[in-house]
Amino acid sequence: MDGMFGRTKKKDVPVAASRTVTLIGKPGCHLCDDARAVIEAVCAETGARWEEKDITQDEELHRAYWEQIPVVLVDGEQHTFWRVDAGRLRRELGA
Repeated sequence: MDGMFGRTKKKDVPVAASRTVTLIGKPGCHLCDDARAVIEAVCAETGARWEEKDITQDEELHRAYWEQIPVVLVDGEQHTFWRVDAGRLRRELGA
């Protein structure tokens, strides 16, 4: 806390370049294609790293997310599913 003005100091927010966005989807999914395009653009813009996981190749992901794909995680935590909003993803990444 800043004693002089009674304000708390801003907590450290991870910079986008240190963040990881994960797209969980499956081949032939048009919503996954749309999500991929948004994620690629936002990550290219912010410097965040991104990866893609296929639920047809991972039984645990299939059980967890089958009805929600595409699912987007940021640093392993669910951010959204079905549709990806570029502005919301940018804000989540701290950009």
